[in-house]
Amino acid sequence: MAALSPAALSDARILAAYIIFLASYVVFALGKFPGLKIDRTGAAIIGAVGMVAFRIVQPGQAVRYINFQTIVLLFSMMLIVGNLHLVGFFEWNAEAVLRRLKPHQLLPAVIFTCGCLSAFFVNDIVCLVMVPFVLSITKKMQLQPLPYLLAVATASNIGSVATITGNPQNMLIGSFSGIHYRDFVVHLGPVALVGLCIDWGVLHWVHMRNVRMTVEDRRAIPLPPLDLSKLTKPVIVASAVVVGFFFGVDPAMMAALGAALLLITRTLEPQRLYKEVDWGLLVFFVGLFLIVGGAENAGITTRLLDIAQHWNLQRTWVFTITVAGLCNVVNNVPAVMLLKTMVPGFGDPHKAWLLLAMASTLAGNLTITGSVANIIVVESAKPEVEIGFSDYVRAGAPITILTLLVGWAWVTWVG
Repeated sequence: MAALSPAALSDARILAAYIIFLASYVVFALGKFPGLKIDRTGAAIIGAVGMVAFRIVQPGQAVRYINFQTIVLLFSMMLIVGNLHLVGFFEWNAEAVLRRLKPHQLLPAVIFTCGCLSAFFVNDIVCLVMVPFVLSITKKMQLQPLPYLLAVATASNIGSVATITGNPQNMLIGSFSGIHYRDFVVHLGPVALVGLCIDWGVLHWVHMRNVRMTVEDRRAIPLPPLDLSKLTKPVIVASAVVVGFFFGVDPAMMAALGAALLLITRTLEPQRLYKEVDWGLLVFFVGLFLIVGGAENAGITTRLLDIAQHWNLQRTWVFTITVAGLCNVVNNVPAVMLLKTMVPGFGDPHKAWLLLAMASTLAGNLTITGSVANIIVVESAKPEVEIGFSDYVRAGAPITILTLLVGWAWVTWVG
């Protein structure tokens, strides 16, 4: 892609680029533009149109700024995971684990089930499915649902750090870094595993250490009935896709093949599957590619690189803290989209990409708005359970600090 140089742009266009870039990232940080009903997706669309309208990104070359490998991988995984959702795959997994356990083992079961599922499938869907499942079980058992709901949110974030397909920002990093799926798992899988153990320890200490299960509470966990008649084909296809990832097949191509196979069906109505796709997120990604492309053309990212060198972001601990802080200000996907332009210039880009994936994901556990998965859990739990800011941070803050510390140490010295 032949990017324009800042010298090729007039002062007016450069000024427009700065205004569009800053205004867009203000909305990414606040969630909406002050005084207007413009959300993050709307801001990405408006910003992208602005970059093209002011010729900061040339109309004829706009498509070149979009990384279609990321878009195809994200869209295909949405179709695969959506299909699994509709046929009850996630509930079946949860039931397969929980039917063998006692109520006092429910917390670790929820944590490791959500974590493992999120490692291979997009964590947002795991949260969407597990919240009503957890609410149903805790209600029947007369248990306080808050720690189990927090377990769904935090474990889904932590588990998703393990693979390229765990969350949208990892898909973005996988496409730009060229790191193979298996390599990604080898380096960040241990971080996810230790992180889930930390998650269990913190949630137990904060919410469960004074809870005593009675003899009556130790009966079998009551599970909702499931119809598994349509499960076979989606599970076989999804399993083949994951195996293909490990064998080094291009993730976007492998996921696209799996999604195409699942669309060949006599039982599932296509419109139901299309509703499982987060179209807003796809548009958000496209808009972000154009906004960041315009920022590169206007020299904004070069200035940011100069600042990064001044702050010495090549120190792994500085970079980890910066990524975590930025992700909690502007959300993880916009932060990764911005930082991706800096990483190739680092002394060890491979390690920097892994740190970026680790920190941008684990930082999402700090507050409710830290990741989309958290927001899904909080909103899905209403009106039965209200999860307040302090309720979340009380557990989220120590989980985030401890997991980031472990992740930084592992990637820096071991991984």
